[in-house]
Amino acid sequence: MGRPATRMNNANRFKLGLFGMNCSASVATTAEERWDAGWEENLAAARLADEAGLEFLLPIGRWLGYGGVTDRQGTNFETMSWAAAQLASTKDISVFATVHTSLFNPVFAAKSCVTADHVGRGRFGLNVVSGWNTGEFAMFGANLLEHDERYAYTEEWLDIARRAWAGETFDFNGRHFSLKGVSGKPGPYGGERPLIMSAGSSPAGRAFASRHADCLFMVIEDETRLAGEIASVRAACPDRRPGVFASGHLLCRATRKETREYYHYLVHEKGDWEAAEAAIARRMAGDTRSLPHERLREMKERFISGGGTFPVIGGYDEVAATFLRLADAGLDGMALASVNYLREMPVIRDEILPRIARLGLRA
Repeated sequence: MGRPATRMNNANRFKLGLFGMNCSASVATTAEERWDAGWEENLAAARLADEAGLEFLLPIGRWLGYGGVTDRQGTNFETMSWAAAQLASTKDISVFATVHTSLFNPVFAAKSCVTADHVGRGRFGLNVVSGWNTGEFAMFGANLLEHDERYAYTEEWLDIARRAWAGETFDFNGRHFSLKGVSGKPGPYGGERPLIMSAGSSPAGRAFASRHADCLFMVIEDETRLAGEIASVRAACPDRRPGVFASGHLLCRATRKETREYYHYLVHEKGDWEAAEAAIARRMAGDTRSLPHERLREMKERFISGGGTFPVIGGYDEVAATFLRLADAGLDGMALASVNYLREMPVIRDEILPRIARLGLRA
Protein backbone atom coordinates (compact mmCIF):
# COMPACT_ATOMS: atom_id res chain seq x y z
CA MET A 1 0.00 0.00 0.00
CA GLY A 2 3.03 2.29 0.20
CA ARG A 3 4.29 4.38 3.05
CA PRO A 4 1.79 7.08 4.09
CA ALA A 5 2.67 10.76 3.85
CA THR A 6 3.43 12.46 7.16
CA ARG A 7 4.08 16.00 8.28
CA MET A 8 7.71 15.46 7.34
CA ASN A 9 6.45 15.41 3.73
CA ASN A 10 4.33 18.56 3.99
CA ALA A 11 4.84 21.75 2.01
CA ASN A 12 6.04 23.92 4.90
CA ARG A 13 9.25 25.64 3.85
CA PHE A 14 10.67 25.55 7.40
CA LYS A 15 9.78 22.57 9.55
CA LEU A 16 10.00 22.61 13.34
CA GLY A 17 10.43 19.96 16.00
CA LEU A 18 11.26 19.59 19.68
CA PHE A 19 14.76 18.38 20.47
CA GLY A 20 15.99 16.37 23.45
CA MET A 21 13.01 16.54 25.76
CA ASN A 22 13.60 12.89 26.75
CA CYS A 23 16.60 14.20 28.75
CA SER A 24 16.72 16.50 31.75
CA ALA A 25 18.16 20.02 31.78
CA SER A 26 18.46 21.00 28.14
CA VAL A 27 19.69 24.25 29.65
CA ALA A 28 22.36 23.57 32.26
CA THR A 29 20.95 25.99 34.79
CA THR A 30 20.02 25.66 38.44
CA ALA A 31 16.90 27.79 37.87
CA GLU A 32 13.81 26.08 39.29
CA GLU A 33 12.00 25.90 35.94
CA ARG A 34 14.65 23.69 34.29
CA TRP A 35 13.31 20.57 32.59
CA ASP A 36 13.12 17.42 34.72
CA ALA A 37 12.15 15.09 31.84
CA GLY A 38 9.43 13.15 33.68
CA TRP A 39 7.21 10.97 31.50
CA GLU A 40 4.00 12.91 32.16
CA GLU A 41 5.77 16.16 31.23
CA ASN A 42 7.18 14.52 28.08
CA LEU A 43 3.76 13.31 27.07
CA ALA A 44 2.04 16.64 27.71
CA ALA A 45 4.66 18.57 25.70
CA ALA A 46 4.44 16.07 22.83
CA ARG A 47 0.67 16.46 22.64
CA LEU A 48 0.98 20.25 22.61
CA ALA A 49 3.49 20.02 19.77
CA ASP A 50 1.21 17.62 17.88
CA GLU A 51 -1.82 19.88 18.27
CA ALA A 52 0.18 22.97 17.25
CA GLY A 53 1.22 21.34 13.96
CA LEU A 54 4.93 20.83 14.59
CA GLU A 55 6.45 18.23 12.31
CA PHE A 56 8.59 16.05 14.56
CA LEU A 57 10.02 15.07 17.93
CA LEU A 58 13.74 14.21 18.07
CA PRO A 59 15.19 12.67 21.24
CA ILE A 60 18.85 12.58 22.28
CA GLY A 61 20.53 9.20 22.71
CA ARG A 62 22.03 9.64 26.16
CA TRP A 63 23.02 7.20 28.91
CA LEU A 64 25.16 9.28 31.28
CA GLY A 65 24.79 12.86 32.47
CA TYR A 66 27.44 15.57 32.37
CA GLY A 67 27.86 15.96 36.13
CA GLY A 68 28.06 19.30 37.85
CA VAL A 69 25.24 20.59 40.01
CA THR A 70 22.58 19.88 37.41
CA ASP A 71 23.96 16.63 35.95
CA ARG A 72 22.68 17.82 32.60
CA GLN A 73 20.88 14.99 30.73
CA GLY A 74 21.55 12.63 33.61
CA THR A 75 17.84 11.77 33.73
CA ASN A 76 16.98 10.27 30.35
CA PHE A 77 14.60 7.89 28.61
CA GLU A 78 15.83 5.27 26.12
CA THR A 79 14.70 6.55 22.76
CA MET A 80 13.28 3.50 20.98
CA SER A 81 10.70 2.72 23.66
CA TRP A 82 10.16 6.47 24.20
CA ALA A 83 9.33 6.90 20.51
CA ALA A 84 6.90 3.98 20.49
CA ALA A 85 5.10 5.37 23.54
CA GLN A 86 4.92 8.86 22.03
CA LEU A 87 3.58 7.49 18.76
CA ALA A 88 0.85 5.63 20.64
CA SER A 89 -0.13 8.85 22.43
CA THR A 90 -0.13 11.36 19.53
CA LYS A 91 -2.00 11.65 16.24
CA ASP A 92 -0.01 13.26 13.43
CA ILE A 93 3.47 14.30 14.54
CA SER A 94 6.48 12.23 13.39
CA VAL A 95 8.68 10.78 16.14
CA PHE A 96 12.29 9.71 15.76
CA ALA A 97 14.40 7.36 17.85
CA THR A 98 18.12 8.09 18.19
CA VAL A 99 20.14 4.88 18.11
CA HIS A 100 23.85 4.37 18.76
CA THR A 101 24.80 1.72 16.25
CA SER A 102 27.67 0.40 18.41
CA LEU A 103 25.34 -0.18 21.35
CA PHE A 104 22.39 -1.85 19.56
CA ASN A 105 22.49 -5.08 17.61
CA PRO A 106 21.18 -4.24 14.11
CA VAL A 107 18.76 -7.20 13.97
CA PHE A 108 17.22 -6.21 17.30
CA ALA A 109 17.13 -2.54 16.32
CA ALA A 110 15.46 -3.28 12.97
CA LYS A 111 12.71 -5.20 14.76
CA SER A 112 12.25 -2.43 17.35
CA CYS A 113 11.96 0.15 14.57
CA VAL A 114 9.26 -1.87 12.83
CA THR A 115 7.32 -2.21 16.08
CA ALA A 116 7.37 1.55 16.68
CA ASP A 117 6.54 2.21 13.02
CA HIS A 118 3.41 0.08 13.21
CA VAL A 119 2.38 1.76 16.45
CA GLY A 120 2.64 5.15 14.72
CA ARG A 121 1.19 4.00 11.36
CA GLY A 122 4.24 5.18 9.47
CA ARG A 123 5.18 8.22 11.57
CA PHE A 124 8.39 6.68 12.96
CA GLY A 125 11.86 7.81 11.91
CA LEU A 126 15.34 6.53 12.81
CA ASN A 127 18.21 8.86 13.71
CA VAL A 128 21.39 6.83 13.23
CA VAL A 129 24.41 7.94 15.27
CA SER A 130 27.85 6.38 15.46
CA GLY A 131 28.65 7.76 18.93
CA TRP A 132 31.57 9.54 20.56
CA ASN A 133 30.97 9.43 24.35
CA THR A 134 33.81 7.41 25.92
CA GLY A 135 32.05 7.11 29.27
CA GLU A 136 28.92 5.68 27.70
CA PHE A 137 30.89 3.21 25.59
CA ALA A 138 32.74 2.08 28.73
CA MET A 139 29.38 1.69 30.49
CA PHE A 140 28.37 -0.84 27.81
CA GLY A 141 31.79 -2.46 27.49
CA ALA A 142 31.81 -1.40 23.83
CA ASN A 143 34.82 -0.39 21.75
CA LEU A 144 34.97 3.19 20.48
CA LEU A 145 36.43 2.81 17.02
CA GLU A 146 38.65 5.34 15.28
CA HIS A 147 36.53 8.26 14.08
CA ASP A 148 36.10 7.45 10.39
CA GLU A 149 35.91 3.71 11.03
CA ARG A 150 32.76 4.31 13.11
CA TYR A 151 30.96 5.29 9.92
CA ALA A 152 32.15 2.16 8.10
CA TYR A 153 30.68 0.16 11.01
CA THR A 154 27.43 2.11 10.84
CA GLU A 155 27.21 1.56 7.08
CA GLU A 156 27.25 -2.21 7.60
CA TRP A 157 24.77 -1.87 10.49
CA LEU A 158 22.33 0.09 8.35
CA ASP A 159 22.69 -2.32 5.43
CA ILE A 160 21.64 -5.18 7.72
CA ALA A 161 18.63 -3.24 9.04
CA ARG A 162 17.49 -2.26 5.54
CA ARG A 163 17.71 -5.83 4.27
CA ALA A 164 15.72 -7.06 7.27
CA TRP A 165 13.06 -4.40 6.60
CA ALA A 166 12.90 -5.50 2.97
CA GLY A 167 11.87 -9.01 4.04
CA GLU A 168 15.05 -10.77 2.93
CA THR A 169 16.41 -13.88 4.59
CA PHE A 170 20.16 -13.56 4.33
CA ASP A 171 23.62 -14.18 5.69
CA PHE A 172 25.91 -11.22 6.20
CA ASN A 173 29.70 -11.31 6.21
CA GLY A 174 31.39 -7.94 6.56
CA ARG A 175 34.29 -6.33 8.33
CA HIS A 176 32.30 -5.81 11.52
CA PHE A 177 29.37 -8.26 11.38
CA SER A 178 29.07 -11.96 10.64
CA LEU A 179 25.41 -13.03 10.79
CA LYS A 180 23.55 -16.16 9.69
CA GLY A 181 19.95 -16.56 8.56
CA VAL A 182 18.79 -13.02 9.31
CA SER A 183 15.07 -12.48 8.75
CA GLY A 184 12.52 -9.94 9.92
CA LYS A 185 8.70 -10.00 9.71
CA PRO A 186 6.61 -7.94 9.57
CA GLY A 187 8.18 -5.23 7.47
CA PRO A 188 7.76 -1.51 8.20
CA TYR A 189 4.29 0.02 8.05
CA GLY A 190 3.18 0.40 4.44
CA GLY A 191 5.94 -1.87 3.21
CA GLU A 192 8.63 0.83 2.85
CA ARG A 193 11.46 1.70 5.22
CA PRO A 194 11.16 4.55 7.74
CA LEU A 195 12.85 7.91 7.33
CA ILE A 196 16.58 7.82 8.08
CA MET A 197 18.23 10.78 9.79
CA SER A 198 21.95 11.20 10.33
CA ALA A 199 23.83 13.88 12.24
CA GLY A 200 27.41 14.16 11.05
CA SER A 201 29.55 17.29 10.80
CA SER A 202 32.90 15.72 9.92
CA PRO A 203 33.75 14.88 6.29
CA ALA A 204 33.18 11.19 7.02
CA GLY A 205 29.87 11.93 8.73
CA ARG A 206 28.68 14.17 5.90
CA ALA A 207 29.70 11.58 3.31
CA PHE A 208 27.76 8.87 5.16
CA ALA A 209 24.67 11.09 5.39
CA SER A 210 24.87 12.05 1.73
CA ARG A 211 24.73 8.36 0.79
CA HIS A 212 22.09 7.15 3.21
CA ALA A 213 20.09 9.84 5.00
CA ASP A 214 16.72 11.32 4.09
CA CYS A 215 17.37 14.06 6.64
CA LEU A 216 20.86 15.34 7.37
CA PHE A 217 21.32 17.07 10.72
CA MET A 218 24.16 19.57 10.84
CA VAL A 219 25.86 21.73 13.44
CA ILE A 220 25.78 25.46 12.65
CA GLU A 221 29.16 26.75 13.74
CA ASP A 222 29.05 30.00 11.78
CA GLU A 223 25.81 31.29 10.29
CA THR A 224 27.69 33.30 7.67
CA ARG A 225 29.01 30.03 6.17
CA LEU A 226 25.71 28.15 6.37
CA ALA A 227 24.52 28.73 2.79
CA GLY A 228 27.82 27.47 1.40
CA GLU A 229 27.82 24.39 3.61
CA ILE A 230 24.26 23.53 2.60
CA ALA A 231 25.16 24.01 -1.06
CA SER A 232 28.03 21.53 -0.56
CA VAL A 233 25.62 19.02 0.98
CA ARG A 234 23.27 19.41 -1.97
CA ALA A 235 26.13 19.03 -4.45
CA ALA A 236 27.08 15.74 -2.82
CA CYS A 237 23.58 14.39 -3.51
CA PRO A 238 23.00 15.18 -7.21
CA ASP A 239 20.34 12.49 -7.68
CA ARG A 240 18.16 13.31 -4.67
CA ARG A 241 17.35 16.07 -2.20
CA PRO A 242 17.74 15.09 1.45
CA GLY A 243 16.30 17.48 3.99
CA VAL A 244 18.94 19.56 5.76
CA PHE A 245 18.14 20.38 9.38
CA ALA A 246 19.94 21.79 12.41
CA SER A 247 19.45 21.72 16.15
CA GLY A 248 18.94 24.92 18.11
CA HIS A 249 18.02 26.19 21.54
CA LEU A 250 15.10 28.58 21.77
CA LEU A 251 15.00 31.33 24.37
CA CYS A 252 12.51 34.09 23.71
CA ARG A 253 10.35 36.62 25.48
CA ALA A 254 8.20 39.36 24.02
CA THR A 255 11.09 41.82 23.66
CA ARG A 256 14.83 41.66 23.15
CA LYS A 257 15.40 43.34 26.55
CA GLU A 258 13.29 40.79 28.42
CA THR A 259 15.03 37.95 26.63
CA ARG A 260 18.52 39.23 27.40
CA GLU A 261 17.66 39.68 31.06
CA TYR A 262 16.29 36.14 31.25
CA TYR A 263 19.33 34.77 29.42
CA HIS A 264 21.67 36.49 31.89
CA TYR A 265 19.70 35.03 34.79
CA LEU A 266 19.76 31.47 33.40
CA VAL A 267 23.36 31.39 32.20
CA HIS A 268 25.43 33.89 34.17
CA GLU A 269 23.57 33.85 37.49
CA LYS A 270 22.29 30.25 37.56
CA GLY A 271 24.48 28.52 34.98
CA ASP A 272 26.26 25.24 35.74
CA TRP A 273 29.76 25.98 34.43
CA GLU A 274 31.11 22.77 35.96
CA ALA A 275 28.78 20.78 33.71
CA ALA A 276 29.94 22.83 30.71
CA GLU A 277 33.58 22.00 31.48
CA ALA A 278 32.69 18.32 31.73
CA ALA A 279 30.80 18.43 28.43
CA ILE A 280 33.72 19.97 26.57
CA ALA A 281 36.18 17.48 28.07
CA ARG A 282 33.98 14.54 27.16
CA ARG A 283 33.54 15.72 23.57
CA MET A 284 37.28 16.11 23.17
CA ALA A 285 37.94 12.64 24.61
CA GLY A 286 35.53 11.17 22.07
CA ASP A 287 37.54 12.57 19.13
CA THR A 288 34.62 14.61 17.87
CA ARG A 289 35.36 16.79 14.83
CA SER A 290 32.52 19.29 15.27
CA LEU A 291 33.96 21.54 18.01
CA PRO A 292 36.27 24.37 16.92
CA HIS A 293 39.03 24.56 19.53
CA GLU A 294 39.54 28.30 19.19
CA ARG A 295 35.98 29.00 20.36
CA LEU A 296 35.81 26.91 23.54
CA ARG A 297 34.70 29.75 25.85
CA GLU A 298 31.83 30.57 23.55
CA MET A 299 30.98 26.87 23.25
CA LYS A 300 30.87 26.49 27.04
CA GLU A 301 28.30 29.26 27.20
CA ARG A 302 26.38 27.58 24.41
CA PHE A 303 26.49 24.28 26.30
CA ILE A 304 24.92 25.94 29.31
CA SER A 305 22.24 27.74 27.32
CA GLY A 306 21.42 24.85 25.02
CA GLY A 307 23.94 22.05 24.76
CA GLY A 308 26.11 23.65 22.10
CA THR A 309 23.31 23.90 19.54
CA PHE A 310 22.56 27.03 17.49
CA PRO A 311 21.21 29.89 19.67
CA VAL A 312 17.78 31.16 18.65
CA ILE A 313 17.56 33.93 21.22
CA GLY A 314 15.57 37.15 21.14
CA GLY A 315 12.14 38.73 21.09
CA TYR A 316 9.36 37.07 19.16
CA ASP A 317 10.01 39.09 16.01
CA GLU A 318 13.77 38.43 16.23
CA VAL A 319 13.18 34.68 16.46
CA ALA A 320 10.94 34.77 13.39
CA ALA A 321 13.58 36.78 11.52
CA THR A 322 16.24 34.23 12.51
CA PHE A 323 14.19 31.38 11.08
CA LEU A 324 13.71 33.35 7.85
CA ARG A 325 17.49 33.86 7.51
CA LEU A 326 18.13 30.17 8.09
CA ALA A 327 15.48 29.19 5.54
CA ASP A 328 16.91 31.63 3.01
CA ALA A 329 20.31 29.98 3.51
CA GLY A 330 18.72 26.69 2.47
CA LEU A 331 17.92 25.06 5.82
CA ASP A 332 14.74 22.97 5.76
CA GLY A 333 14.01 23.13 9.47
CA MET A 334 15.21 23.03 13.04
CA ALA A 335 14.78 20.92 16.16
CA LEU A 336 14.47 23.17 19.19
CA ALA A 337 15.49 22.60 22.79
CA SER A 338 14.14 24.89 25.51
CA VAL A 339 14.39 25.59 29.22
CA ASN A 340 11.00 23.98 29.81
CA TYR A 341 9.08 22.51 26.88
CA LEU A 342 5.69 22.67 28.59
CA ARG A 343 6.09 26.38 29.34
CA GLU A 344 7.52 27.26 25.94
CA MET A 345 5.15 25.33 23.66
CA PRO A 346 2.30 27.85 24.11
CA VAL A 347 4.76 30.62 23.14
CA ILE A 348 5.81 28.68 20.03
CA ARG A 349 2.16 28.03 19.15
CA ASP A 350 0.73 31.47 19.83
CA GLU A 351 3.62 33.82 19.05
CA ILE A 352 6.25 32.18 16.85
CA LEU A 353 4.21 30.05 14.43
CA PRO A 354 1.89 32.91 13.38
CA ARG A 355 4.88 35.18 12.75
CA ILE A 356 6.75 32.73 10.57
CA ALA A 357 3.54 31.90 8.72
CA ARG A 358 3.24 35.58 7.82
CA LEU A 359 6.83 35.40 6.54
CA GLY A 360 5.84 32.58 4.19
CA LEU A 361 7.72 29.82 6.00
CA ARG A 362 4.67 27.81 7.02
CA ALA A 363 1.04 27.45 6.07
